[in-house]
Amino acid sequence: MTDDQRPAFRDPDLPREERVADLLARLTLDEKIGLLHQYHRPVERLGMGPFKTGTEALHGLAWLGEATVFPQVVALGATWNPELVEQVGAAVADEVLAFNHEDPVKVGRNVWAPTVNPLRDPRWGRNEEGYSEDAWMTGLMGGAYARGLKGDDGAVWKTAPTVKHFLAYGNEADRCTTSSNMPPRVLREYEFAAHRPALASGDAVAVMLSYNLVNGRPAHVTPLVNSELRTWTADEVFIVSDAYAPNNLAQLQGYFEDLPTAYAAAVKAGLDSFTQDDDRAEGVLAHLVTALERGLLDEADIDTAVRRNLFVRFGLGEFDPEDPYARIGREAVNSPAHRALAREAAAQSITLLKNDGILPLRAPKTIAVIGPLADVQMQDWYSGTLPYAVTARQALAERAEVVHCEGTDRIRLRHKTGYVTVDGEDVSITDTTAAAAQFDLCDWGGWSYLIRSAATGKVLNGAKDGRIAADSDGPHEFDVTETFRIHEIEGGKLAFTQIHKPETDESGKWVAIEDGRLVLRDDAAEAAAFDLEFVLKGHDQAAEAAASADVAVVVLGDHPLVNGRETEDRADLNLASAQEWLLRRVAAANPNTILVMSSSYPYAANWAAKHVPAVVWSGHGGQEWGGALADVLYGDRDAEGRLPQTWYTDAAELPAMLDYDIVASDATYLYYLGQPLYPFGHGLSYADFAYANLKAGRDHVAPGDDLEVTVDVTNTADRDGVEVVQLYSHQCGSRVKQPLRQLRGFQKVRLAAGETRTVRFTVAVDDLAHWDNTTGRMIVEKSRQRLMVGRSAANIVLSASVRVDGVTVGPRDLSRPLAAASNDAYAGVLWRDETRASGDVIAAEEAGGWIMLGDCDFAPGYTTVTARVSGHAAQLQLRVDDPLDGDVLAKIDTPMTAGVYDYAEVTVDFGGAEGVKDLYVTFESGPVRLASLAFGGAS
Repeated sequence: MTDDQRPAFRDPDLPREERVADLLARLTLDEKIGLLHQYHRPVERLGMGPFKTGTEALHGLAWLGEATVFPQVVALGATWNPELVEQVGAAVADEVLAFNHEDPVKVGRNVWAPTVNPLRDPRWGRNEEGYSEDAWMTGLMGGAYARGLKGDDGAVWKTAPTVKHFLAYGNEADRCTTSSNMPPRVLREYEFAAHRPALASGDAVAVMLSYNLVNGRPAHVTPLVNSELRTWTADEVFIVSDAYAPNNLAQLQGYFEDLPTAYAAAVKAGLDSFTQDDDRAEGVLAHLVTALERGLLDEADIDTAVRRNLFVRFGLGEFDPEDPYARIGREAVNSPAHRALAREAAAQSITLLKNDGILPLRAPKTIAVIGPLADVQMQDWYSGTLPYAVTARQALAERAEVVHCEGTDRIRLRHKTGYVTVDGEDVSITDTTAAAAQFDLCDWGGWSYLIRSAATGKVLNGAKDGRIAADSDGPHEFDVTETFRIHEIEGGKLAFTQIHKPETDESGKWVAIEDGRLVLRDDAAEAAAFDLEFVLKGHDQAAEAAASADVAVVVLGDHPLVNGRETEDRADLNLASAQEWLLRRVAAANPNTILVMSSSYPYAANWAAKHVPAVVWSGHGGQEWGGALADVLYGDRDAEGRLPQTWYTDAAELPAMLDYDIVASDATYLYYLGQPLYPFGHGLSYADFAYANLKAGRDHVAPGDDLEVTVDVTNTADRDGVEVVQLYSHQCGSRVKQPLRQLRGFQKVRLAAGETRTVRFTVAVDDLAHWDNTTGRMIVEKSRQRLMVGRSAANIVLSASVRVDGVTVGPRDLSRPLAAASNDAYAGVLWRDETRASGDVIAAEEAGGWIMLGDCDFAPGYTTVTARVSGHAAQLQLRVDDPLDGDVLAKIDTPMTAGVYDYAEVTVDFGGAEGVKDLYVTFESGPVRLASLAFGGAS
């Protein structure tokens, strides 16, 4: 066979790099540009077909029809079982392949999962997409899921996993225009720690960038892609944009003057694929051509991005003569094995938060199953389409007589001319009070309500044509138009607005009446006034049902598309008001009440923690959740779940949503000083366990060493049980603030009654490193490390300690310029971009801010200081020991520069400091940016 008959790029025996290079050399410039959009243009002359990036596979195959729905990612995190998470990833990969084999154009094998953003704040609207608030655990679990998705057989990947979203993304409000403050320590110890593992191990091959800005620079042009991320692996890393994010660079964010300039900057910063305008690639490609014509890009830049696109396609075996996975067909989708795995994952995720002895259930004859989630399974935005759903009511009904009550208020809405009435899909005002004029008022928290017709079961929907129709099964699209907010107006009457813009928390249009029909209007003056009449109160009905049963199981939680979702953060941590009062009424009617919460996030369930005998939580558990729940409630399965994030008593315990500095704000279990409702790692078993003989393998260790830690765990109960043994560490003594405790390892162990097992952990001493601002690198400090083993971050059972022969950090060397961004403490300032392409500086928008550069060595006797600054005319003062009343060593009056990226150097006399002191820079006025300080005049 000649070379023309079998070009090198089609030879599977050649190294992948050679094959990629061969194909790249055969492409014209126009053909190469056509590969930089989400929808690759075919190159028919070379036999290259269409290719699409981005199949959603977060916890099952999404948006393509019925497929196995596994528990939400936060629930998978609650399993504390990376091997299980890997199995779920492998199952999802098989279902992706099954759909891909049927329609390779529509269903690509580059999957957009896993999400590895750590769950810094439980109010984040996308909380359900993350594995844990702990960065190391997030990286471990995300890597496991990616490993299952990739399914590397040594030659061809099943899918090409994409970790998302890089970087520092954890708020939804104004997510495209807000900037995440990232001090160096938080960036490296928290954010990088979550993103790195899946890439470093080779389990993920791609990364999606995030919508937000980081230190004032859009994440889509962050220099950290090339300077950091690509150093984590020797392999190519394929970088994709988030949907519609590229145009934000010149539009919403206004960071560049036009799209060709923005696109060129993104490519140079490392972006390889533009997810923009859906399948309409023409605009993106035209902007790239313009960038080339202007000299903003050259062909070498295009080649680099194209090579990474091709790397993925070759990894997936596209140009090989045979598909090693061709055998995987439709029978893999929702197969018996996948259904069993979905049940196993759901069972392991169910977390017992409190148990006064009511669980496991002792064969009650009647169970009242109550609540808005008692007989329904929810799908979030990235769920697959449920092929079926086993609900709590269905599963418990197989074991006992069940009385079911949703507990929702049924109402009528009376207008002065009659009642709101449903006739088919039409919603109008009539004089009837029958079922057609009755509605269930569903409270999902955040003052968001669904209004469901009692006659048809359809939910009122603010349709796009300006009228309200009863035509929805409930929120299921990205743009939710079924939620309403209730307003009390003059005379005690009520008005309604459609909640149409959750990303800005703006109320939408007002419900008005026109020609007897319900419509939507912009003007509040047109709002219709209603009286709300109760047909029945759900709490009364639920209390009656509970009183008639031996046990009441109250199933509460969130609707994943209503209060807290992509584009919408939560304002608080509270259960929906109607759900809270439902629980209280049921508990009053039946003391044998069990609260089951199925939710995308934690709640401040304070009343329940004090007054309800048992509290159970899991994320939305997918199609098999009800059966898994029944297994755990009856004790057929031990309660295996453990919390992957802290449950707080109130949102007041949290820093501001936009405060990303977990170190300074004492955030997450790492630094939190308070008493949580339930701590990170918490979860009860039906068995009891004793810990003994915690041993560290060595008394002294050094960087490069591995430390073995062992502990004996005994099941002291008369039944088998499951324990998650957790190892934490704390550095005793440091130049900088250290976590109070930090997870270093965990093992889920299954112990028979009376069984003892020695649990072994291996800790790499290098993993005890933290970022040092003085040297600009990760260091292992000389210190004593306390090793703690227990059942949660707050339930430590045993501890031991070892000496670490690390480095001792000396004082700051003032013979080199001090980067302002590498400060040790700060107040009232922001991290911002030094230039559009690279670097960080400190910005003070107004007077009163300061930064501290610790342990500066003034011994040589410096006499001048030079500040590199930009912005408006302002004054900086240099003080020692204290930012308010410390001795003033210099005053620097800064000039106005041409712009924030135009810097001036200002040199003034400096003196009076001797020895090693903390240096404070105070911003007496602003706005001004400080890049660095350089000291001179030393002998």
